[in-house]
Amino acid sequence: MAKLTLPDAPTPPRRRLEDFVILLYGPPKIGKTTWASQMDKPLFLACEAGLRAIEAYQVPVGSWTAFLEAASLIAKGGHDFRTIVIDTVDNLYTYCADHVFRIHGIHHESDLEWGKGWNLVASEFMRALTKLSLLPYGLVLISHAEDKEIKTRTHTYTKAVPSLPKRARRIVLNMADMILYAHIARDGGREERVVSTRPSEQFEAGDRTGRLPPRLPLDFNEFRKHFEEGEASA
Repeated sequence: MAKLTLPDAPTPPRRRLEDFVILLYGPPKIGKTTWASQMDKPLFLACEAGLRAIEAYQVPVGSWTAFLEAASLIAKGGHDFRTIVIDTVDNLYTYCADHVFRIHGIHHESDLEWGKGWNLVASEFMRALTKLSLLPYGLVLISHAEDKEIKTRTHTYTKAVPSLPKRARRIVLNMADMILYAHIARDGGREERVVSTRPSEQFEAGDRTGRLPPRLPLDFNEFRKHFEEGEASA
């Protein structure tokens, strides 16, 4: 093991799209998987049957153990992949929870007192995802969207969020450099598939890079163009 040393210079900001962790979520069949398949040399960790219509390198992942094995192979290197795509991270969390339940002989997080079950699942999920995110590859997490009712002191509203349990959603949102919400925008009688990048009361979104406009077409080439132009103007 290499000896740990302190840095003698600041780390420069990352510049390639594939240097970032991206969360892309939205309704089924809007084009999330197709969008992610255009990243640089992607490898899909397929947690659901959504890749039949596209040509892609993929590893079927039907359990948490299979995911850990795939992540270990990726970490060893010796391959040409430059982006890892988890499709969907929703299913991956379910596999993680099932794995923890089986180890501890429980059927639900609430079966252990004082929130221990919830903490065990969240800790295992965060540990493995963080380790994968620190590898020198891009990471795209695909999730479905669901509407949540949000209550404040003054009013109640509905907000689109990734369809993960609250603790898992918090982990993924904190990890992602870009939170992209894919949806249908309606302007008069015209409909367009778009991706929103800025937070609003209606949906969860965000862009730590500051390079993206608030909304752009759900088109990968357009997205990359805006990302690179945003870097040039930064």
